[in-house]
Amino acid sequence: MTGPPEHTRRPGVPSPWAAAGSPVGADSGASDPYGILAPQYGVASLADILPAALAALGVPGATDVLGLTAVLEGVRRIAVLLVDGLGWHQIPTATPYAPTLAGLTATVGRPLTSGFPSTTPTSLVTLGTGTAPGAHGVLGFTLRVPGTDRVLNHLDWAGDPEPLRWQPVPTQLERAQAAGVRVTVVSRPEFGGSGLTLAANRGGDYRGAADADELGREMLAALAAGSGPTLVSGYHPDLDRRGHLSGVDSAPWRAAAADVDRLLARLVEGLPPDAALLVTADHGQLDIPPERRFDLDADPRLRAGVTVVAGEPRVRYLHVRPGAQDDVVATWSAVLGAAARVTTRAELVAAGWFGPVPEEHLGRIGDVVVLCNGDHAVLATRSEPPMASRLVAYHGSDTAAEMMIPLLVVRG
Repeated sequence: MTGPPEHTRRPGVPSPWAAAGSPVGADSGASDPYGILAPQYGVASLADILPAALAALGVPGATDVLGLTAVLEGVRRIAVLLVDGLGWHQIPTATPYAPTLAGLTATVGRPLTSGFPSTTPTSLVTLGTGTAPGAHGVLGFTLRVPGTDRVLNHLDWAGDPEPLRWQPVPTQLERAQAAGVRVTVVSRPEFGGSGLTLAANRGGDYRGAADADELGREMLAALAAGSGPTLVSGYHPDLDRRGHLSGVDSAPWRAAAADVDRLLARLVEGLPPDAALLVTADHGQLDIPPERRFDLDADPRLRAGVTVVAGEPRVRYLHVRPGAQDDVVATWSAVLGAAARVTTRAELVAAGWFGPVPEEHLGRIGDVVVLCNGDHAVLATRSEPPMASRLVAYHGSDTAAEMMIPLLVVRG
């Protein structure tokens, strides 16, 4: 295919670009991949997608700030596909290998922001709950468990802490199911029953799909089953994985982009007449050159006063000894210079980067937070798994390249 099929938007149905809610503004740094981009919670963010989809399906009380209700008038079945790592700023790079994606972006696409940090666990739960990260509490890739020195990796989360206590917010899938919507989640078989899946996607029938072909087949089968309101949530991880391991625009990344394109073409062509497909992402990615990498485990100055390190290389959470906060901020600011902004938890929470944060979730954020600028990163070569320092592309910080994500809206 060289572009979107003609049925992606019916005559007389407004484009998503005309939807309610301000688009991500040009004056916010969105046009510069390295510019700082604040999350647009309640206006144009990842958290707003499922509430809008539920409103379009007629779920009582669902809020639609994206204007999808008008765009999807008459739609009774909605599939939501999250492509891991498909940032808005990466789509032009994918265009030579993904013509369907390029055509959909140009005709039925608009940019949104992810939440903060711009990382997979945070984003999956933000999408699934329809809330900002502060509310659901999955506030980073790794987090210190308050009251301990333990660091929880959300991708290896088997059930301790207990998912419904660690992430107490009901999901949008649960809300839809309670309103009589038929709900299905399609993702990799190995993710079924994990702590992260329970935190983000509890409330739906889970179907395993080992690759893009199975994902497309299972999503379309779930859409076609039954005749009442239907919601299908799908997840595709390969583009992100190839970016991490080989870099954005590497040969493996290009092949993964072509796989995404085939998946999109199959889903679009297979949509029932009363169905719609929403395509989005959790974050973008940036390649980090070797010379732009700091190693906190190789510099005693960066370890001074720090008791626990969490987060990830693009956004670090530093838990510090009592009374050491000011010294840690000063030292990290001096060592990293223009490579990062070093701030405190209190300042970042007050600025709204996480949305409102209840008291019980504050301790999951570091006393000091380090946000990497440009294409810099802070590794922890001895205290984190070796692979974390060997990746090519990273994400997590608040540049537009990481924070800006697509929303593509396709009708059957």
